Amino acid sequence: MSCYALDTNIISYLLRGDKELKERIYYEVKKGDGVVILPIVYYEVKRGLIDKNALVKLATFERLCNMLGIDDMDTKTLDIAANIYAYKKQQGQQIEDADILIAASCIAHGYTLVTNNERHFLGINGLKITNWLR
Repeated sequence: MSCYALDTNIISYLLRGDKELKERIYYEVKKGDGVVILPIVYYEVKRGLIDKNALVKLATFERLCNMLGIDDMDTKTLDIAANIYAYKKQQGQQIEDADILIAASCIAHGYTLVTNNERHFLGINGLKITNWLR
């Protein structure tokens, strides 16, 4: 069984009504694979929807969260995130904290990250990435 974590941009496509993406998620769940929403993704999406007063999309997002579930963040994830930050900084590369936490969560729990922003996550050892929009 595989488990996938949806990146913020993937949730954005879903909320805009991408039917193929919605079907892919249902397919994965139906075949027994896990699909989760990470806490940092939950935060990023919800803050944006609240800021825009997008109540219909907010309700849709909350239904999605109830259906898929929101993962936990633990100290293992935070330790991995701290190491990713230090490594990338030593390499002279900067990554947004949210992306570091998303990557660290996936690594800590063995999830494959579903994203349309693969370049944000390049060079993070141990991170599995897929793009369901291609």
